[in-house]
Amino acid sequence: MSLVNQGVFSRKKKKCPLSIFDISEISYKNLKLLDKFLSERGKIYPTRVTYVSLQKQKALAIAIKRARQLALLSPIKQIDVNN
Repeated sequence: MSLVNQGVFSRKKKKCPLSIFDISEISYKNLKLLDKFLSERGKIYPTRVTYVSLQKQKALAIAIKRARQLALLSPIKQIDVNN
């Protein structure tokens, strides 16, 4: 019997963190939530990193782009170079 059939190499499927905390509505006004899904350079983290479901990933992307257009989010995060 091979190791693959025994489930040795299988991974547990991680759940969507937004579903765990029961966040049903993703709004462009919720900047704290949106900021968690952005890198230092302002890029949106992919699904394979955040484990967010496909529907919510698309909603996050739309909300982030909307917040950028309204200048609620800056295109890049501010980096403190003094420390």
